[in-house]
Amino acid sequence: MLETAGALIGGLGLFLLAIGMMTDGLKLAAGSALRDLLSSWSRTPLRGLLAGSIMTAIVQSSSAVTVATLGFVNAGLISMRQTLGIIYGANVGTTMTGWLVALVGFKFSIQAFALPLIGIGMMLKLIQGKGRWASVGLAMVGFGLFFIGLDVLKGAFEGIVGRFDLSQFTAEGVSGVLIYLMLGVIMTILTQSSSASIALTITAASSDMIGLYAAGAMVIGANIGTTSTALLASLGATLNARRVALAQVIFNVGTALVALLLLPVLFRLIQHVSDWFGLSTEPAVALALFHTSFNLLGVLLIFPLNDRLADFLETRFRSQREDAARPRFLDKTVAATPVLAVNALLLENRALADRLIRCFGQAVRLHKADIRGCQEELVALKALTGEVSRFIITIEQSALDKETTGHLASMLALEQNLFNGIVSLERLSEYLSARESMPATLSDQSCQRFLFEIFQVLAAGREDPEGRAATVVDLQPVETAYDVAKSDIILSGLRQHQRVDQLTGTLEALSEARQFARSWHKASTRLTALEQQLKTRDKSHEAASEEMATVKSKTGLVDETGQG
Repeated sequence: MLETAGALIGGLGLFLLAIGMMTDGLKLAAGSALRDLLSSWSRTPLRGLLAGSIMTAIVQSSSAVTVATLGFVNAGLISMRQTLGIIYGANVGTTMTGWLVALVGFKFSIQAFALPLIGIGMMLKLIQGKGRWASVGLAMVGFGLFFIGLDVLKGAFEGIVGRFDLSQFTAEGVSGVLIYLMLGVIMTILTQSSSASIALTITAASSDMIGLYAAGAMVIGANIGTTSTALLASLGATLNARRVALAQVIFNVGTALVALLLLPVLFRLIQHVSDWFGLSTEPAVALALFHTSFNLLGVLLIFPLNDRLADFLETRFRSQREDAARPRFLDKTVAATPVLAVNALLLENRALADRLIRCFGQAVRLHKADIRGCQEELVALKALTGEVSRFIITIEQSALDKETTGHLASMLALEQNLFNGIVSLERLSEYLSARESMPATLSDQSCQRFLFEIFQVLAAGREDPEGRAATVVDLQPVETAYDVAKSDIILSGLRQHQRVDQLTGTLEALSEARQFARSWHKASTRLTALEQQLKTRDKSHEAASEEMATVKSKTGLVDETGQG
């Protein structure tokens, strides 16, 4: 028992180590060519389906293909949406196991590749030391250890699975089907291989140990149990990798439910097809046909819903950064009404500009934690500007009048101003972060004073807590402060015999801070102008409505209830 527990823990450790090595190796080895190749394999869901089917049929392990796919997602080589087709295809490709058992027997073992992969991978790693080929070697070692880990897990539970006396379960009807379904799930989780579980099931059915429907339920259970591998591999993985694992669970469990509901129907259909084409009616062939048919049926049902599933998955496991990059006031319903869209864009951009100036204030505190927090916020803000720009393009063009078109054009220019400010602040934060570990100089003190002056000037134009509208600030004090700070920095650098690269870096930071102020000032000026234009428009509409109501009243077009 102790030996089995040790083998279980060791196999699990090897398995998790292999996943980490594959992810790290792929991330380091990923050049543009490899990334393009992987992307082309799964550019469309149909191509991903074919790629997943072929790869799984070759390696005889849907778990291996799924975990490799998670590794690619972890390494950022392919997107979450691209992997969905591969996940569907892996389920179709794994049906090859049933056909191998039914037609030629289960003799093909992928573990034969494991040791050569580890040997070749380590040779590459030792010979190259560093670089792309060394990283490829690391990924190969990870693949090899993955198979070794699976083999150790199978060995640890071989005795447990071998002790199952399948003939003792004689329950019939729904309860009997559910018992055998759970047996299939448990066997697959224990062996970490749906192929091994299906092979055992088909062998048991061929030996008349269990009935055809019971074996069918166990095959369905194997499809559910194989999701445990992806769930295990997603522990500690990226958010997109977790979404891919959830996609496999949704697809496999959904397919299993359909197969359970149609269990008698599918077997009757298989019997008719076998009779029609003169195929063998042996249990092994019937189960192979059953496994293939319900997986294909699952693909046919999920494919029309692929985009909706992807949208749903993108809302799961959201991080704070992803939530921070989502628009607060924009959605598809607002885009259909241009007038409402302009108002929503105004609110979104005002909130974005306010976050940007707060981020600048965070950076000028010159504490490492604050600078790091600012850098994380800038990543979210950059993504948010992209979302806002895409929203502007999606607004219903046919319903636009000249005035609204002008407002949207100003909004696009505003997004560019904000984006430029984000880029400048990114560069400034990199300098401030680098200077954190260096001794302070008089030049740094002059630069810091200038940063605080900028923040005070720009913050004066923000909307105050009582909700009064933001005002356009005068940028001239910033320009004056810039000239003074630049002179002070140069003089201080010469007096202290500061290194040229340090002095140049400080001057570049000064320039980026001024550029940030200019970009944010342009954005703030556009925002204030748009707010005033929209207020004027709304007042004009109100005045026109009141005038129309007066005219109707004088001409007797309003009845006693006040309705026209």
